[in-house]
Amino acid sequence: MHKYICGIVNGKEQKVYAIGGMPDHIHILLSIKPNIAISDLVRDIKANSSKWINEKRLITGLFQWQEGFGAFSYSKSQLDTIILYINNQEQHHEKKKFRDEYLELLQKFDVEYNEKYLFEWID
Repeated sequence: MHKYICGIVNGKEQKVYAIGGMPDHIHILLSIKPNIAISDLVRDIKANSSKWINEKRLITGLFQWQEGFGAFSYSKSQLDTIILYINNQEQHHEKKKFRDEYLELLQKFDVEYNEKYLFEWID
């Protein structure tokens, strides 16, 4: 699935630096040109990858991504750190749940949020 998503992003003429995740979420580090909105790119990634997963019957039942997404901006000097973080998701989540990780990111980036609009958490 990660390679397929990279193909979607590359097809939109954007660049993937790293992709990885866990069964309940995915991280994609990419650079985007100003010719596309991040929400449009995420919509295309979700729609096309869902269709591909369902056509290939990679899971039992119907696959669909949860509504919403989080997007955070990092400087070029932070790329190596973020790539390492994405590549080590399994080890990272042995210590920290996705929910805790996401809430920490919202706080770190000073994002105001309402709990009722957050993801549905799987514990």
